[in-house]
Amino acid sequence: MKVIGLTGPSGSGKGWVCRLISQFGIPCIDTDAVYHQLLAPPSPCLDELSSTFGINILRNDGSLDRAALASIVFSDEAKLKLLNEVTHKYILGKTDSILEKYRVQGCIAAIVDAPALFESGYDKKCDFVITVTAPREKRIDRIIKRDALTEEAARKRIDAQKPDEFYSSHANYTVTNNGCDTILEQELNDILRREGLIV
Repeated sequence: MKVIGLTGPSGSGKGWVCRLISQFGIPCIDTDAVYHQLLAPPSPCLDELSSTFGINILRNDGSLDRAALASIVFSDEAKLKLLNEVTHKYILGKTDSILEKYRVQGCIAAIVDAPALFESGYDKKCDFVITVTAPREKRIDRIIKRDALTEEAARKRIDAQKPDEFYSSHANYTVTNNGCDTILEQELNDILRREGLIV
């Protein structure tokens, strides 16, 4: 089974690319969704986060206050790095177990959709990596709609991330998701054909 790494900056539209590829029967592991599942109390990951960043990141019911954590990490590069160090080991361990399940089921390939694919080192477990990029203003618009953020918060999130060149320079392929599905689908089909996953 081939493992396809999928990455790119926030708002680039990785989820949409996953949906397009899944039409070929290739399942996708959304590591953001895995992270959210790992935070459901009681949670070793959540316990480590609260001991690292303080109990103010928790709501009264013990769940994570994402806005409180985001306000700490997205304006401080060192704290963002610390967040990744805490969370990556939990996320990647769970990702490994899901991939094993797909192997047993006989899947020809599976996608690992991971914003921090390179930073976590998980790209080394992938057979090839696709980076998804999109114009900055389109990314901001998507983040505002998806996460109900203010424009200022969306811009701050983008500014805290690595530039497009970082993602593209480390990937085997780069596609642009600017809203034109016809071109995007053609680019993805070409990649899958080149990798022997479709005919």
